[in-house]
Amino acid sequence: MPARSLRGFLDELEQGGDLLRVRSPVDPRLEITEITQRVVRRDGPALLFENVRGSRMPVAMNLLGSSRRIAKALGVEQVEAAAAKIGALVHLRPPAGIAGALRDLSGTLRSLETLRSLAPKRVRSAPCQEVEDPKVDLDQLPILTCWPGDGGRTITFPIVITSNPETGESHTGIYRLQQYGPDTLGMHIQVHRIGASNYRKWAARGERMPVVAVLGADPVSIFAGLSPVPEGISNFVFGGLLAGEPLELVRARSCDLELPAQAEIVLEGYVDPAERHVEGPFGDHTGYYSAPEEFPVFHVTRVTHRADPIYLSTVTGRPPTEDAILGKAVERVFLPVVKLVLPEIVDMELPLEGIFINVAIVAIRKSYPFHARKVMHALWGLGQMMFTRYLVIVDHDVDPHDLREVLYRVGMQADPGRDFEFSQGPVDQLSISNPIPNLGSKVGIDATKKTPEEGFPRPWPEEIRMDAGVVARIDGLVAQDPVLARLFGTRRS
Repeated sequence: MPARSLRGFLDELEQGGDLLRVRSPVDPRLEITEITQRVVRRDGPALLFENVRGSRMPVAMNLLGSSRRIAKALGVEQVEAAAAKIGALVHLRPPAGIAGALRDLSGTLRSLETLRSLAPKRVRSAPCQEVEDPKVDLDQLPILTCWPGDGGRTITFPIVITSNPETGESHTGIYRLQQYGPDTLGMHIQVHRIGASNYRKWAARGERMPVVAVLGADPVSIFAGLSPVPEGISNFVFGGLLAGEPLELVRARSCDLELPAQAEIVLEGYVDPAERHVEGPFGDHTGYYSAPEEFPVFHVTRVTHRADPIYLSTVTGRPPTEDAILGKAVERVFLPVVKLVLPEIVDMELPLEGIFINVAIVAIRKSYPFHARKVMHALWGLGQMMFTRYLVIVDHDVDPHDLREVLYRVGMQADPGRDFEFSQGPVDQLSISNPIPNLGSKVGIDATKKTPEEGFPRPWPEEIRMDAGVVARIDGLVAQDPVLARLFGTRRS
């Protein structure tokens, strides 16, 4: 089962040789970033900095900066196994006859019972509330300054919990928090996020929005907190599904929000909708500094923590980075959900080089003319896929993860005048190429084989393929001939 706390996960990683303790003194300004980025580029271990200048707290970095650690955090051998859990839950088929109906009903009831059993477990006391600081002083936290041009110290890996005032439903997101003073933070809550929607609803009522920021939760809660869970579905229920057991929650001391009980540090407070302050610049996942912009101000009124807290942080920047690797894992886990909405999708790839939102390659089982166009527009209307700037559609027999094959298909099978679909719509708030904030152009490239109805009147040419019998005979020869076996055993395909 997945570790139930950050420190428990760190212990597991250390036992497996995937945690490095750094005992040399390091500065939270820039130095931790530089060390962490060097380790991430080498697919290195998680890091625990034990001697951080200006703080008594150790700093954990690169916790989920590799697919192997993400899989371990979710309690599976590979990330795809977590996707299989989601797929088993969402994959419903129409019943075939009475027997099929009874069988499907039984399966549905079992799925519902499973969901009920994974509802969060509420506890009255929790490690995250062992100590309450008599005075709020964020200067006591080893908050990082990641890049030389950053506007200040910034909490980069918090689970920020807000609620919908109309329904009471809570939602979590990873929103950076720039420190302004000993008890105030800038809350970078982007306009398209559910947390921003909650903020607007509180603002419409003229009321302060309660906010809780959790630093150093268990790894499942972290993964669930950054996942694009649809509005109305609890991130904590989703986390329980991933973990295979209920997550423990405890009520915040100053409001009705619930938070992971095993967390390290908890910041409680509020946002006043009438107050905004310039946040940034900040070195972001684009590889560029985000422009200074006004965002809500988070007033921290209470700090609780474990007796010996560990501060968890991360670094964003040009990939490879921890958040880019996490984005790839989210792609794999949520593929069954995308396929539920668009069953013609066979597979998809969100390249790290595309900052996991700008570029998408999607393989579909094409059934009719202009099918690729339908998929383009459906994806641009699906959750955070709306941010995709470049969307390439290929046929089902093309591996979207093989970029050489994808570029070959684009070059050979897409005609720019006929197969490029230009559109405009929402783009990521941090996108830099669009002249108007939050609005930009997009292009869909139909790299599938074309039919006469799609403007290709002549017969589509036949691909060159070797005779299957010849391939089989040569395979047998290679297995018997030691010279050929050595040649093909070492030659790169």
